[in-house]
Amino acid sequence: MIRIELQKQLKSANGKMLLEADFSIKKGEFVALYGASGAGKTSILRMIAGLLKPQKGKIVVNGSIWLDLNKRINLSPQARQVGMLFQDYALFPNMTVEENLLFALPKNGNRKAVEDVIEIIELEGLKTQKTQFLSKGQQQRVALARALIQRPKLLLLDEPLSALDDEMRLKLQDYLLKVHELYDLTTILISHDVGEILKMADKVFQIKNGQITGSGSPKDIFSGQTNRMNISGIIQKIEIKGNQLQILVNWNNEYIQILVSKEDNFLLKIGDKIELTTYMVGLTIIKN
Repeated sequence: MIRIELQKQLKSANGKMLLEADFSIKKGEFVALYGASGAGKTSILRMIAGLLKPQKGKIVVNGSIWLDLNKRINLSPQARQVGMLFQDYALFPNMTVEENLLFALPKNGNRKAVEDVIEIIELEGLKTQKTQFLSKGQQQRVALARALIQRPKLLLLDEPLSALDDEMRLKLQDYLLKVHELYDLTTILISHDVGEILKMADKVFQIKNGQITGSGSPKDIFSGQTNRMNISGIIQKIEIKGNQLQILVNWNNEYIQILVSKEDNFLLKIGDKIELTTYMVGLTIIKN
């Protein structure tokens, strides 16, 4: 269990804002923080990582106290066993993939950890390449591998895929889910992509003006709202509904109904793989 209690006065576009975060995360959960830009999401991650000090706060991770200002406990970022992945990959451009990972290896660390993560993230063919010559998607995979080198207790993701195209974003979502399970991680993701959250997260905390205004499963939080999302799945059924087509898609082992106009049919048929960006209007999440 991870217990987080944080309070800090921040400056926002509208003036001063009091950030108050009080929530718990189960070990092994994949949690998303969702809200408008400037709501305080990144500040929460930075305080968890030890990069920003709250005015009041307590963080307990699986019985270990990382922060307790009343007891004057405030572990350094290096002592918190956190892996971080942001939009800015911060790789060393003149180093190879393998050299970047070896640099992140803790002192006296086992080199096999680098070999293992290279295999898991499928970087074998790139390990001798300098990172400045890699694509954005490849660089992000290297950044993810680097975050895993120290076997973190917490993986913090601050919109790491937002700069990528839809196809690469979907692929890297699969990588993140894979390593989350293989490394038995507890993961906190910041994302504005509702489809990404629906696909990846077990739980969502909604944040507005520094306050947690709601929490629950992604389906409970987002059903019935109008939000942009990405869909990738296999078409199971197509029915005509007036001037629209109702498409049943098997998406990440869940079933989703999407309404599209007949003009947008694109000769779709049952069994086709569909990848598109849509909005949650006329979309129904069907619970198994």
